[in-house]
Amino acid sequence: MMRLSPLNARRWRNFKTNRRALWSMMIFGVLFIGALLAEFIANDKPIVVNYRGHYYFPIYKFYPETAFGGDFRTQAIYRDPAVQCLIVTGGNEACFDDDPEAVMAQAQKTGEIDGEKIDKGWMIWPVIPYSYNTINDVGTAPSAPDKDHWLGTDDTARDVLARVIYGFRTSVMFALIVTGVGSLIGISAGAVQGYFGGKVDLLFQRILEIWSSTPSLYVIIILFAILGRSFWLLVFVSILFGWPALVGVVRAEFLRARNFEYVRAARALGVSDRVIMFRHILPNAMVATLTMLPFVITGAIGALASLDYLGYGLPSSAPSLGELALQGKQHLNAPWLAFSAFFTFAIMLSLLVFIFEGIRDAFDPRKVFR
Repeated sequence: MMRLSPLNARRWRNFKTNRRALWSMMIFGVLFIGALLAEFIANDKPIVVNYRGHYYFPIYKFYPETAFGGDFRTQAIYRDPAVQCLIVTGGNEACFDDDPEAVMAQAQKTGEIDGEKIDKGWMIWPVIPYSYNTINDVGTAPSAPDKDHWLGTDDTARDVLARVIYGFRTSVMFALIVTGVGSLIGISAGAVQGYFGGKVDLLFQRILEIWSSTPSLYVIIILFAILGRSFWLLVFVSILFGWPALVGVVRAEFLRARNFEYVRAARALGVSDRVIMFRHILPNAMVATLTMLPFVITGAIGALASLDYLGYGLPSSAPSLGELALQGKQHLNAPWLAFSAFFTFAIMLSLLVFIFEGIRDAFDPRKVFR
């Protein structure tokens, strides 16, 4: 088991005293783990298939219909009653009749078809038997919530709850990647500026001013027009224009701390600049940095939602909360679309803000050394 240093143990103890932050972290952790396992919660493929004594895992691997006694070499459509009948009956030819559901019901009840014993199979389905891109037969779309679709369907008959789960994962992963990489670059740049000062600081500031004035939205539109929409391209562009967010805060802390006595003493002892910057000054600058992180991470989530809402974000088929909000605006007669997007955003952003508020307080030296 990993042992915490006395300082980090004190920080963790301070974090736990903030009940709101602790509960928010636990709730968000459960939601995020559930979103990471979205394929096991919402999918139009079964988790496990037992066919003639053999186990198949459609979530991980492609299986043609012929693997289950069908006629086609294309991927098996597991929601098709005929395919389900073939799996349950062990590939019995009676499944090709007009009513495979009746044949399947008889096989499950008696274990026989027309007096002939069958090699009975089975499937384990996710809780929500729809993926984010599954087109459902619901008549009029968007359709209201019912026992099959708990949050209804969108304007292309896709299950809203499945899209919310996958969209939650997409938003959080996007924000974590953009914030993590962007913060690493921004903190490093701010540290170099503040520690060395002088011409180095002046040069970096001019570059930063020019870079920050670049219209990122136009760059995104141009790149997407040339290269096409993709998640990783959007991540790259967001990092490209998002890293300056923390530079000013870190720079100010390093400018303030570089003339402190402990820094001068470290220099006099011959400690390298890198060690002084990142081992001695940076930990003291973390409180100001952590104060900004909630705004950075929620800003990344908001930026993705805004781009999707405007039509310049992820591909149209990708699960997106911003695209769901756009559908809510376009279909005012289907309030479940807007409510689903709004409540997901509200819960996600509130939990993140509460968590980082607790982390900020836990790292505050006035509370750690109290």
